[in-house]
Amino acid sequence: MEFNVKKLASDAGVFFSRAMQFTEEKLGQAEKTELDAHFENLLARADCTKNWTEKILRQTEVLLQPNPSARVEEFLYEKLDRKVPSRVTNGELLAQYMTEAANDFGPGTPYGKTLIKVGETQRRLGAAEREFIRSASISFLTPLRNFLEGDWRTISKERRILQNRRLDLDACKARLKKAKAAEAKAALWSDEVEKAEHELRLTQTDFDRQAEVTRLLLEGISSTHVNHLRCLHEFVESQTNYYAQCYQFMLDLQKQLGRFSGTFVGNAESASPAAATSPPAVAAATLPAVPTIPVVPTIVGVPNTVAEGVLNPNEVKPPASGTRRARVLYDYEAADSTELALLADEMITVYSLPGMDPDWLIGERGNQKGKVPVTYLELLS
Repeated sequence: MEFNVKKLASDAGVFFSRAMQFTEEKLGQAEKTELDAHFENLLARADCTKNWTEKILRQTEVLLQPNPSARVEEFLYEKLDRKVPSRVTNGELLAQYMTEAANDFGPGTPYGKTLIKVGETQRRLGAAEREFIRSASISFLTPLRNFLEGDWRTISKERRILQNRRLDLDACKARLKKAKAAEAKAALWSDEVEKAEHELRLTQTDFDRQAEVTRLLLEGISSTHVNHLRCLHEFVESQTNYYAQCYQFMLDLQKQLGRFSGTFVGNAESASPAAATSPPAVAAATLPAVPTIPVVPTIVGVPNTVAEGVLNPNEVKPPASGTRRARVLYDYEAADSTELALLADEMITVYSLPGMDPDWLIGERGNQKGKVPVTYLELLS
């Protein structure tokens, strides 16, 4: 009990001494030990890193989850160390509504068929968005949070300790200065000078040791930048894959809707006599134009069917080298006889031919072969 009382009294004395030193420094009545320029630069760089990391983290969270209520819910689940429940994306919800509407209107009608096709694409877009959010959270957001909640807290703690050591050091310097001034007037103060010098040596040693510890932590900010740079590259790759998938999904949908355009126009003509007299340009504007396959020159050693942009699977032979195995990421419905239908998680052999669109490969599964979109595949080494 007596030891605890003495310790509390000692701690109170140290706190009071630091408070007095800090106040006198602010009032310009006490000297302050300045850190060297390199150390100050390290401190400024660390503060800059922390501030921008916080801003980038918060805005990336907004990008991945625009709903503030959902972000608060995810934050609470993380703090409670519980798994965040799966949430339906807007695309998946829209797909559900379109499918239900098609069933009500009649899945065999032109409008119902189109709703089903568009709904399926929206479901794929929603699934791709979910995967992008998951990938970005793991590869980008988590490392940023780990820095702020781990490394930065350690740095902040050691900086506070260094600040206290500096206040103790400057307080000892002030006491020594007062003791020497009193010693000049009376020899009786020599003991006070020796005591102040001893305390100064001890506090100087503690300050130097703590300064070195803090310096090492601050210099580690460089490795933090390297780590965040790698994570940024992974984030960009995830985002690129996501938008590439979305683009491919929409191209596929555009092709499918293009095949139905004649049906829609015919129905419109039979349902409304006035529509039949409309100029062809108006009817053609009902649906977006499907991009035509560019014609490329004939290439020696490549079948004319490939060079002309039309693939005949029976005439395609795999190259002697350059074939790879690939895992299918999503189901794919072949648009025509030149394409190969795919099922998620199946394994196929793929290769490219000169003059082919870079967004497509030749896929083989047993005796079946045809064009397959690259964005639906995970190429294996």
